[in-house]
Amino acid sequence: MNDYDKSMHTGHGSPENRWGKIQNSPEDRRSVKENGFEMNREQELEILKARSRALAVIDEKGKEEEAYLEVVEFLLAHEKYALELTHIREVYSLRELARLPCTPPFVLGIINVRGQILSIIDLKKFFELPEAGLTNLNRIIILQSEEMEFGILADEILGMRSIPESATQPSLPTLTGIRAEYLRGVTADPVVIFDGEKILSDKNIIVHKEMG
Repeated sequence: MNDYDKSMHTGHGSPENRWGKIQNSPEDRRSVKENGFEMNREQELEILKARSRALAVIDEKGKEEEAYLEVVEFLLAHEKYALELTHIREVYSLRELARLPCTPPFVLGIINVRGQILSIIDLKKFFELPEAGLTNLNRIIILQSEEMEFGILADEILGMRSIPESATQPSLPTLTGIRAEYLRGVTADPVVIFDGEKILSDKNIIVHKEMG
């Protein structure tokens, strides 16, 4: 376990302080890219609450707070994408990938994450985006809901950011390959924000079979 992992698991400092270090320190941002990050659900909720309080914008007339999306930003086929933290359990290094026979092409294989076997989905193949070979920058973003848990392949993790909901639009006319039902929104950058709930529940993506 590296120093970054030790700091996350031994509880040195509050979750908000650790999150601030990830956000603001170049060294920690590089560590996130190189090693991934891990968080449990309790830490995630504390972090989101703290960030929401810090970033809420209230106008002079006392209108409602502006909502923000807390996301992990990553690359797919040289384009920027994002997923909300509420759907992410952790980011994990790609290692010891085992291929599975008789599965759809977008099922990359399975990995062992601390004794748990998870299937890995390649969204580039699912959405027919340009493919690229695997490198040491590839990471697995592990998505989690009450009913489902699996990983998706990212070409590279760019970091975390807060996006005002008002800064997103439903889609872009030039966006190809990804159907509207899988989108949470698109920013002006552009960053394409996936709908994590849709991905986690879509039976066209999930291959959920007992392995014997």
